[in-house]
Formats: sequence, C-alpha cells, structure tokens
Amino acid sequence: MNAATSGESAKVSDFIARGAPALPRLYGDRLVEAARRDPRIVCLAADLRGPTETDIFAEEFPDRFVEAGIAEANMIGMAAGMARCGDVPFVHSFCVFVTRRCYDQIAMQVAYPALPVKIVGFLPGLTTALGVSHQAIDDIALMRALPNMTIIEPSGPEQMAAAVDAALAVDGPVYLRMKRPDAAAPALEPRALSVGRGEVLRSGRDGTIIACGLSVQAALLGADLLAKEGIEAGVVNMATIKPLDETLVVECARRTGLIVVAENHSIIGGLGSAVAETLLESGVAAGFARVGVADRFAEGGSTPYLLTKYGLDASAIVKAFRRASARRDAMRVPTAAR
Repeated sequence: MNAATSGESAKVSDFIARGAPALPRLYGDRLVEAARRDPRIVCLAADLRGPTETDIFAEEFPDRFVEAGIAEANMIGMAAGMARCGDVPFVHSFCVFVTRRCYDQIAMQVAYPALPVKIVGFLPGLTTALGVSHQAIDDIALMRALPNMTIIEPSGPEQMAAAVDAALAVDGPVYLRMKRPDAAAPALEPRALSVGRGEVLRSGRDGTIIACGLSVQAALLGADLLAKEGIEAGVVNMATIKPLDETLVVECARRTGLIVVAENHSIIGGLGSAVAETLLESGVAAGFARVGVADRFAEGGSTPYLLTKYGLDASAIVKAFRRASARRDAMRVPTAAR
C-alpha cells in the first residue's frame, strides 16, 4: 500500500475528520425546530457537541443546554431529575457511551419510572475508524432488554427529522440510534416514521429482507442484485426496533416463506433476534438468515471497509438470502406468493 492510498484510507467521515466539508445537520436542525415550539425540551451533551449536532442547540438556547462533560452516568441522572420537573430532556453521546457506560442509570433512573428522556446515540455499529472502544455492536440488545424503552433507528438522512418527531410523540423513554450523513447529499425526499410500524420499500414474492438503519440501503442494493437473477426480494425498513411491527413480520413470512434480517449490530439480541422470536412464537415456518456482526469484536476502518470485511454489505445480504432460500426449500414451506 503506497502512502497516498494509506492516507486516503485513513480519512473517515466521523468527528476526527479535520478540515472535511461541513456535513448536513439534519438531526440538530430538527431538534432546534422542535425546541422553538416546545419550551419543555432541554438538551444535554457529554463533551461531543459537534459530533452530536448539539452545538446548534447550545447556541440558540444556552439556558436550556447542559454540558455534562465525559460523565455519561451523571448526565443520565441529571436528565432524569429534569424530566421529573416537567422537562423533556434529550441526552447525547456516541452510541456505545450513552448505553453501555451508563446502563444501570438508564435502567433505574429512566426506564423503571418510564420518564420521557430521549437518549440519542451517534456512531452506530461499525461506522468508525476509532475501533472497538467506539463501536456499538450491542446497544440495541441492551436497550431492548429494558421495559418501557422504545428504540428507533432511521434508515438514513431522509428519516432523521421524522425520528425526532417520533421520539417526542412517545410518552416515555426512547433510544434514538443515529448516523450522521457521510457527505452533503442532494435534495432529500423526507420520509415519515411511525413508531411500531415497518415501511415496505419494495415488494417481492420470493422473500423479504427486513433491515434497519444503515443496512436498509444495503438491503435495497442486495435486492437489485437478486433481481438480476430473476429473484424478487421485498425490502422492509424496520425503523422501530421496539416495539416491533410483529404483524408485518408475520405477514411477510407467511406470504414468501423467507426472511433475511440485516442490521449494523451483533446478530445476538438485535433486530434479527426480535424477528426470530416473533416468527417462532407466532408458529410461522420460514427460511431464515441474519446479516450482522457475527459474535465478534471488529477493528477500526472506513465504513465501507468494515461493512465488507464483517459481512454487512449487499453481497453478504445476497448470500444470506440464498442460505434462507435453501432452508425454506429443505423445510418445504408453503407460501401464499409461490
């Protein structure tokens, strides 16, 4: 690898990319818009204002902004107290820090009393060159296990504003799993997000790929690759991981007999686990496969590099679809669409 190539591979689109073009601040702008309408909204950050887009809020509402420093557990405690006083706190850090590092405080001070604290994490899954310490591959599993907790992960920039609105509409704690855009994008077509409802992006009679967050785009690309082989794969954006749209999951499984779940998270405890639990408890037989981090720690690297190396890209989804198809055929699963 020559020096130029090495230097290019070291450039990442997260908070350590110095001098990079300004990224759209879709989340931060929407939070400020909401705060203009609702004086109850307050904002807390853990020494990561820029990477979590909360510097915008701090500038416009300095009296409603709290800089907690690198003290996530204390930040959660402060937010819980503010919520008991009638505020609607949004707390911010990287996904791994705002879930695992302060898990006990979230459980006892936020989830147990069902307070309207909105926990917002950035850098989900394998999306940073900063390595294992900054890669949240277990955050969905942790938050799924907490009673009263809602989990939302928008498919991309087009759903970030709607994710803020959806979190505000929930009268209780919410975990927002966010990924900032890697680059300035052309004009976006905003998409709605309804808590507890999946979104069918593409219909297909041969199987369904259910995905969340960053994996939605990979699922659409995977469906395109399968279409070139004459295979019709449907794609569902499951932006609400909890509560899960169980009705849609069961409907897709009964119609096609094949489900692939794709997520930028460990295959243990995340969306794939939630879908598998739903299918088994509903008594629905289907060829099934998961695409995610396969029970291992990763390493630092660019997002495309990590997604390819750890089997989270479109080609991995195509392979998983074939595995699920073989399992369905072996089970002789009857389907409504075949």
